[in-house]
Amino acid sequence: MLKYSIFLLLITFWFQTKAQTDSTAIFPLKEVVVTTQRNPKVQYSIPYTVSSLSRKDLDEFLPRSTPEALMNTGGVFVQKTNHGGGSPFIRGLTGNQTLLLIDGIRLNNSIFRYGPNQYLNTIDPFSISKIEVAKGTGSVQYGTDAIGGVLQVFTKEPVLNPSGKSIHGQALGRFMTGDMEKSTRGEIEFSTPKYGAIIGATYRNFGDLIGGKNTGTQSPSGYNEYAFDAKVALELKKNIRLTLANQFVRQQHVPIYHKVVLENYRLNEFDPQQRMMTYARLNIQGSKKLLNQIKIITSWQNNIEGRNSQKNGTNLLVKEKDHVNTLGVTADIFSKLNAVWTANSGIEIYHDNVGSERSEINTLVSGSAVEKRGLYPDHSKYGNYSLYTLHHLDFGRWILDGGLRYNYFRINFSDITLGDIQISPKALVMNSAVMYNLNRKNHLYATMSSGFRAPNIDDMGSLGIVDFRYEVPAYDLKPEKSQNYEVGYKLNLQRFSGTVAAYYMNLNQLTTRVKVDGRIIDGYPVYKKENVEEAFIKGFEAAMGLDISRGLSLNGGISYTYGQSITRKEPLRRIPPLNGRVAASWKNKKISGSAEFLFASKQDRLAQGDISDNRIGAGGTSGWNVFNLYAGYQIAAVKINFGLQNLFNEDYRTHGSGINGIGRSAIAILNYSF
Repeated sequence: MLKYSIFLLLITFWFQTKAQTDSTAIFPLKEVVVTTQRNPKVQYSIPYTVSSLSRKDLDEFLPRSTPEALMNTGGVFVQKTNHGGGSPFIRGLTGNQTLLLIDGIRLNNSIFRYGPNQYLNTIDPFSISKIEVAKGTGSVQYGTDAIGGVLQVFTKEPVLNPSGKSIHGQALGRFMTGDMEKSTRGEIEFSTPKYGAIIGATYRNFGDLIGGKNTGTQSPSGYNEYAFDAKVALELKKNIRLTLANQFVRQQHVPIYHKVVLENYRLNEFDPQQRMMTYARLNIQGSKKLLNQIKIITSWQNNIEGRNSQKNGTNLLVKEKDHVNTLGVTADIFSKLNAVWTANSGIEIYHDNVGSERSEINTLVSGSAVEKRGLYPDHSKYGNYSLYTLHHLDFGRWILDGGLRYNYFRINFSDITLGDIQISPKALVMNSAVMYNLNRKNHLYATMSSGFRAPNIDDMGSLGIVDFRYEVPAYDLKPEKSQNYEVGYKLNLQRFSGTVAAYYMNLNQLTTRVKVDGRIIDGYPVYKKENVEEAFIKGFEAAMGLDISRGLSLNGGISYTYGQSITRKEPLRRIPPLNGRVAASWKNKKISGSAEFLFASKQDRLAQGDISDNRIGAGGTSGWNVFNLYAGYQIAAVKINFGLQNLFNEDYRTHGSGINGIGRSAIAILNYSF
């Protein structure tokens, strides 16, 4: 697959050379604005790698879920433990080593697990307006967990209508062959000069996923989902806007396919996967240099993860439930200090209350439930407090960035094994970057940033079966640390844009599971977490976009990641293989069409943990190539979209996943707008 990377680099060089001699190659028609520095910036002026995915992209390539949408995002690899999950890998890291945000609010909480998880799947893809991914940076901008980077989801915003009242909306149905999906969505938006509101509701029924050539139906893998979202924007004064929002998603009976197939389970499922978030956001446009813009967000989140399991040949049903209530307050001040100097400074406070319970039920005996300690210590508390300041200096040809964040944590829990535990880890991180603009088309940059991940309740308090091991608690953990170095080049022409970046990340004090020799519980080897590992990750990324002619465009990207444990003298776990995507799109007033090619090479650089992982086959994960086609047709207020997925019915699995990808199938979407 290296030939694809060479092709992308050659085409970038060719267009750059052409631009230098073509007087018609002027500044770009499209200026993508991103908020990875906590304030909107044009993407080409940011001195690190950023990818974005718009609502138009989601409507064009018809992803089933939010994690699956990220397969269309350069430099992001998605692992799927089960059909109801999906965990993004950014710079070779995932789980609690990458940070997920929704509308500027942390989705990560104190029970986010190391390794892949399912939490991103609790964001309704129909409610999204945009997704941004900042790679290799984010700890200064957004705090703990952003070692690999930051993935931020923005939901749809109400629009105020200065000319009067208006009301419009949409109703859609989405269907997939093989009874793999039946989804419906209704949405209505109301606008006036002073306020606007958008309300949506979604119901989704997913059947068992049907894989490629020799895989067939993967049962059990289907589940049900329903979601609700509402957002109201109020203009309190000319320069003050208040936004109130609520999001709710509940997924029921979500099977963990590989557990049932490979680990002798009669039943193994999440029930429910549930997330609810309510927030109020106050935006104030000031007139002072120091207080140019003020944003204050108060939020409350409730996350519930239920798990049901029962082995074959037993009458013992285990029901577990973990729930986290999170209160958050953030305040951000944007300052225009002079003509070249801007800054964002602020505070962030999040506080988690964790509840965890477990019942063991003899299904043959009524009233036989026995209450036991949950996966985590019940009534655990986790406080996250931080101060930050970010500075941006734009001298035209030179752009300088820098920032600092101080983060303090207070963690309390009482455990039957460890007793009363209270620790207060802290971290100070910084970033600095320089960009040199050769001209308005060519931009070189270099960046250095430090990152960290504080220990959380999952690290310290886990007691029970996780993946294919039995974990016992640990209490003396320290923050994980990283140092990231990146150099890159961005090209920005009228019809062509491209980015090439290389990076190196050093990782220290990594929290890793260490096997306790000689101990077996419930047939599983026993592990305990310790800060004993040092490692590095290096790689490169390339991406390009080309407007060939009016309505016709081409884009693509490729990513290579190499991870190595220095301590263990072996590869890091779950490192994605070389992977990428090329897509072409065409559109006129009524008709649209797209084609995409996704690929990944074989991954046979395996850590011992990969070799022991029953989701990864002997010798690693095979390479794969998948072709998809999409088309759309607009008839007045009705739009019809079709998709043909995996045209050649390839049997494939993204590395580390517990279920194969979808086989040859068709999607149809009917959307009525008013």
